[in-house]
Amino acid sequence: MKPLILFGAGKIADVLLYFFQHQSERKVVACTVDAPYAPGKEWQGLPVVPFDAIAAQYPPEQYDMFIAVGYQDMNDLRKKKCAEARALGYTLASYIDPGTPSDLVHGDNCFVMNQALVHPRVALGNNVFVWSGAMVGHHSAIGDNCWLTSCTNISGAVTVGANCFFAVNSTVGHGVTMGEECFVGANALVTKSAERGAVFVEGNTPQLRLDSRQFLRMSRFSNL
Repeated sequence: MKPLILFGAGKIADVLLYFFQHQSERKVVACTVDAPYAPGKEWQGLPVVPFDAIAAQYPPEQYDMFIAVGYQDMNDLRKKKCAEARALGYTLASYIDPGTPSDLVHGDNCFVMNQALVHPRVALGNNVFVWSGAMVGHHSAIGDNCWLTSCTNISGAVTVGANCFFAVNSTVGHGVTMGEECFVGANALVTKSAERGAVFVEGNTPQLRLDSRQFLRMSRFSNL
């Protein structure tokens, strides 16, 4: 198992660094970012190397890489950086929580966090992130470059196209097919198949005119 280089120096990279350092046998030896975004010469105790110099200092024959950036531009930024790393010759590692079913099929640069509920007979494409509390039902297939935020619910036998984003508490019903680049917002429910680029957004819960102390007095919530 080769040592690992982490692409990214933000919050997402910080989360991945934790899991690789504490829940994995992988040794992270350096951080890389595009030169204008370098946080300095060191980040979280790791040397920071500009991406255009990384292959010279940490050759792909000796090191693997993980692209740890967010879902900007419907995951296109992460997709682009994965392609650039592959073009340099790097193998892209994945982090899959050990509690995930052993028959999970997944591509490279995938992240399945602890306490994600992934059923047997699930397939993830390349560069798919599944956060804690998310559920992916049996016989579902998630396309490349997707992002499933915490508490996303993907029911059984669902097919999701590439570059989709699912926000907190979003739900997709059984047997639904989602086209590429769909955006499913927080608390949204999708029960019918959707074409490419579809957007589902649920409105905010209306705010009461009462303030919190008035509400407690009138509802007698404090007496429960």
